[in-house]
Amino acid sequence: MHIADQLLQLLFTGLTLGSIYSLIALALVTTFNITGILNLAQGEFVALGALLAVSMYAAGMPMAAAFTVSVLLVAMLGGFLERFAIHTARGASGLTLIIITIGLSISLRGLALLIWGTETYSLPAFSKGGPLFIGGAAVNPQSLWIFGLTAITLAGLYAFFELTYWGKAVKASVINRAAARLVGINPHTVSFLAFTASGALGAAAGIFIAPITMTTYDMGFMLGLKGFVAAVIGGLSNVGGAVLGGILLGILESYSAGLISSGLKDAIAIIILLAVLLIRPEGIIGAIRERKI
Repeated sequence: MHIADQLLQLLFTGLTLGSIYSLIALALVTTFNITGILNLAQGEFVALGALLAVSMYAAGMPMAAAFTVSVLLVAMLGGFLERFAIHTARGASGLTLIIITIGLSISLRGLALLIWGTETYSLPAFSKGGPLFIGGAAVNPQSLWIFGLTAITLAGLYAFFELTYWGKAVKASVINRAAARLVGINPHTVSFLAFTASGALGAAAGIFIAPITMTTYDMGFMLGLKGFVAAVIGGLSNVGGAVLGGILLGILESYSAGLISSGLKDAIAIIILLAVLLIRPEGIIGAIRERKI
C-alpha cells in the first residue's frame, strides 16, 4: 500500500473511531446540559445495549426488533438508576453525584459479567456486501451507519437545545432550579427524562458499533473514558464540540497506532486527559459546579 493510501485508510479508521466516541460524548454532554451531572456510567449503557441485542438476535428475534427492545430496556434502566440512585441524593454536591455514577458503572459491569461472562460477541453488519473503496482505502459499510447515527443525533440535539423553547427551558433548569420551578419546570422530571434518553442513545450506539468493535462485558469502561475525553476536548456544555472532540481523538488514535505503535491507541486518551488536567484543570472543575437546589 502506498503511503498516501495508508494515510487515507488511517483517516477513515479515525473517523469511524471518532464517530463512536462522539456518540458517547453527545450522551454525556446532553445529560450534563440538562442535569448538571456527569454520568460516568454512560459506557455501561453502550455495553448493555449491545449485549442485550446480541442475546435477542441469537434467540431468533429480527435485528430491528432486537434493536428496538434493547434500546427501550436500557432507556428504562437509565430512568430507574436516576430515580433510585441520583434522585435520592439530589441534595448532594456535584462531585458526590459523579462518585455515585462511578459506583453504578462498576455495578453494571459486574452484572454484565455475571450474565454474559467473559466471551466476545458480535452482531452482523446492517448492510450486506463488501467494503467500499475510496481512492486506495476501504470503508466498512457499517461505518456509514455510525456516521449517519452521529449526524442525526447531533442535528437533533442541536435543534432541541438551540431552536426550541423546551430545549432552552431544560438547560435553564440546571442553572437555577428554583427559578425553573417558578416557571413550571420540574427539574426532577427533567433529570429522569435526561437519564432515560442517555440510556436509549447509549444502547443505540452500542448496537451500531457491535459489528465493528465486537462486544464484551467490560467494553463500556474504555469507551466511556474516551467519550468523556472527547466531551472535555469539545467543552462539557457544547454538543458540536463533543462531536469535534470525538473525531479529533479518533484521528489521533488512528494515526498514532498506525504510524508509531499500536500500543499508543488507548494511551492517547489518557495522555490528552492528563494534559487537560495539568494545563487547564479549571475547565473541568469549573464545569462540575454546585447546582442550585
